[in-house]
Amino acid sequence: MKRTYVAGFLQFLSLYVTSIAYVITTGTSLRAILKSNCYHKLGHDAPCSYGGNLYMGLFGLVEIVMSFIPDLHNMAWVSVIAAIMSFSYSLIGLGLGIATIIKNGRIMGSLTGVQTANIADKIWLIFQAIGDISFSYPYPMLLLEIQDTLESPPSENQTMKKASVTSLVITTFFCLCCGCFGYAAFGNDAPGNLLTGFGFYEPFWLIDFANVCIIIHLVGGYQIYSQPIYSAADRWCSKKFPKSGFVNDFHIVKLPLLPAFKINLYRFCFRTIYVISTAGLAILFPYFNQVLGVLGGINFWPLAIYFPVEMYFVQMKIGAWTKKWIVLRIFSFACFLVTMVGLIGSLEGIIREKLK
Repeated sequence: MKRTYVAGFLQFLSLYVTSIAYVITTGTSLRAILKSNCYHKLGHDAPCSYGGNLYMGLFGLVEIVMSFIPDLHNMAWVSVIAAIMSFSYSLIGLGLGIATIIKNGRIMGSLTGVQTANIADKIWLIFQAIGDISFSYPYPMLLLEIQDTLESPPSENQTMKKASVTSLVITTFFCLCCGCFGYAAFGNDAPGNLLTGFGFYEPFWLIDFANVCIIIHLVGGYQIYSQPIYSAADRWCSKKFPKSGFVNDFHIVKLPLLPAFKINLYRFCFRTIYVISTAGLAILFPYFNQVLGVLGGINFWPLAIYFPVEMYFVQMKIGAWTKKWIVLRIFSFACFLVTMVGLIGSLEGIIREKLK
């Protein structure tokens, strides 16, 4: 029972931090569009600077409206659009990286990476990079939630297995290609986000389009990661207060020029407060790479490694101190060290940026 509570808390924390990261990225992409047009008109050395707080707030307003979507069952169209947008901007980033390498005529970068003033700074950067890499494993948080929406036949686990293998292959391909070709294109000057950090300036319209794709993807992605929290809160409150009209009653609302729709006051209040809280924290800590590293540190070992390994032991009845038990325990402990290193390095990066 205690493990269940711990897993639930870690899932909530990871989903919550993911939502914050999505708000930060949206603000960064909106600023990038404005900067791209400014640099195109005034030159790459022009003092083009735009604040991100307003854009994060606007994103929060959009998500408050989107939170009226009842649950994941009604979000198939959002997932499809988000997937198309993700594929589009990843392909653009990869193509621009390859084009830059061809233009430079050589591969940039070095085996030792970014030069630092001392060894300690280098170690902190390595730790933060490990956290960023571990962010590539957020899918365990949503596997069971998505599987719960599937219909059978075929059985849900077979459908989920096929979908997981396909998505992992595609995601791994694009992540590796964008990372490798991005570093090969810009070397140690490669920005944390190729499309918002202005590794590329031209063609400006393509950069703008890629960032629009990112924003559309994030609008849907925010809801996909928030819906499990919404659903869990709805179930808990309905069970806790079964006779409460505030929690359980729906009211029909008719606005001018819009079709009538149902609204639940509890859902409206809870989801609005949730969105406001994530947007507020994003404004306080607008550090893209460091926040991703913290998120990776939170979810990688406990949600992607520890609990699946423990469930495998129970399901397959793996005995203690058998060969398979020892190997998986060593693997789990090694991943635990990776998680701690990434989390500590990313927290140090946030503190350092905040103190600047």
